[in-house]
Amino acid sequence: MSGGVSVREVAAQDRADWSALFVDYGVFYGEEFGADVTDGVWAWLMDPAHQVKALVAELDGRIVGFTNYRRTWDTFTAGPSWFLDDLYTAPDGRGHGVATALIAAVGEKADGGDVRWITAADNTTAQRVYDRVAIRTSWVTYELGER
Repeated sequence: MSGGVSVREVAAQDRADWSALFVDYGVFYGEEFGADVTDGVWAWLMDPAHQVKALVAELDGRIVGFTNYRRTWDTFTAGPSWFLDDLYTAPDGRGHGVATALIAAVGEKADGGDVRWITAADNTTAQRVYDRVAIRTSWVTYELGER
């Protein structure tokens, strides 16, 4: 029996759980995040002045998901917009509404404007969730530069 999903802002004591999930998220997308990346992103999250923020989702008292998000600006509306840079649910947390709860929580924090994100074309499992909670756009994403 599940006690339900709760979402809250990431806190300093969440570092180990967040880091493990962030590394797993990278593996899911074929990336190997080294300490320089995980330490760098974590430093952003712990800096109240930095624009990148994070929420974690708990299921039965365990952190099973996170989203890293940031405020940006929309030139089509001359107003705020929000971008989910990363969204991940651990395999044992899937099917419990974790991603839906995280997206909704960012939506509640948004002070107007749209919340946008991208996912891999072959991530059909996540797309089933996203298709339920948001509008699929026709925009195509391009990237310039190397990682």
